[in-house]
Amino acid sequence: MAGAIMLGVFGLIILLAAIVFWVLMLIDCLTNPRLVGTDKLVWVLVIIFLHVLGAALYFAIGRQQRVV
Repeated sequence: MAGAIMLGVFGLIILLAAIVFWVLMLIDCLTNPRLVGTDKLVWVLVIIFLHVLGAALYFAIGRQQRVV
């Protein structure tokens, strides 16, 4: 019984961390001055529709984009 409770608490912590990460990446995308026009729109849609996977993709790829 105690193991199940600990597993539930661990799962809740992971879920909350994923939600916070998702929100932070969405805010970063919206306020990133290096993303302009449709690039920003595409990244926002990727983050919204792919949830944590989209946020992770933005973190790995989108944050480093530079205006050419």
